[in-house]
Amino acid sequence: MEITADDLKAKLGSGAKVTLVDVREPWEWNLCHLEGARHIPMGEIPVRYLELDPEEEVVVYCHVGQRSAMVVQYLRQQGFQKAVNLRGGIEAWARQVDPTLRRY
Repeated sequence: MEITADDLKAKLGSGAKVTLVDVREPWEWNLCHLEGARHIPMGEIPVRYLELDPEEEVVVYCHVGQRSAMVVQYLRQQGFQKAVNLRGGIEAWARQVDPTLRRY
């Protein structure tokens, strides 16, 4: 139910269809986010998850991976069997993949 930053980078680089969902708060999104990600704050997931396609791989991330892990669990309960958590969140992405990304 998780993907590492390096594995996500490889998947995105291969052209695989992946839906990135950032569940952080708006102020966090404004600091930094992954290009192409959809912003659906965690609190809005119960009313907005139907905007996502349950047949697609959905990679959910937050700051360090705790909130997104809860969202992945919820999405899987709603039938999103391809939903996975970005292990370590955007913090791991910034440390391992894109050191130019703003950290906080």
